[in-house]
Amino acid sequence: MVALEEFTIVRAPIERCFDLARSVEVHLAGNLHSGEMAVATAGVTSGLIAMGQRVTWRAKHFGIWHNLTSEITALERPAYFQDRMLRGPFRFMQHDHFFRRLPSGETEMKDAFCFAAPLPVLGILAEIVFLRRYMRALLQERNSVLKQIAESSEWTKYLPQAPAANLG
Repeated sequence: MVALEEFTIVRAPIERCFDLARSVEVHLAGNLHSGEMAVATAGVTSGLIAMGQRVTWRAKHFGIWHNLTSEITALERPAYFQDRMLRGPFRFMQHDHFFRRLPSGETEMKDAFCFAAPLPVLGILAEIVFLRRYMRALLQERNSVLKQIAESSEWTKYLPQAPAANLG
């Protein structure tokens, strides 16, 4: 089994970062290279994923189309959520997302990502030779896109706006 940790500092409020990390559309924007899409075979296909909700992702990796269904199994807004693979190409996959407000007003995002490749002997070899590096690059790419969206006005395209206060 492989355990990866990634840290990203974002110049944006913790609530914005937390919600963008749960956005189906932001997830897809961070995975353009794989042709990823959310398919309607199980669960939600757009918006913010909530506790107990499932999403099935379809993407091409290593020249092969894969479906992966995950579920949000823990959620404490705005500090933490977890998604776990229910069905997919791995023997096991769990992604813990941690968010911490820094004194500067920035947000630290920490990803703790664990997975185990299928096929015990060949899977371990694949984990060592290329999967660890490939999955880390996917996390970094996703976080880079999320950071860019959160730090610009682009985030307003992905998150619902609070209604303006009635001044009159």
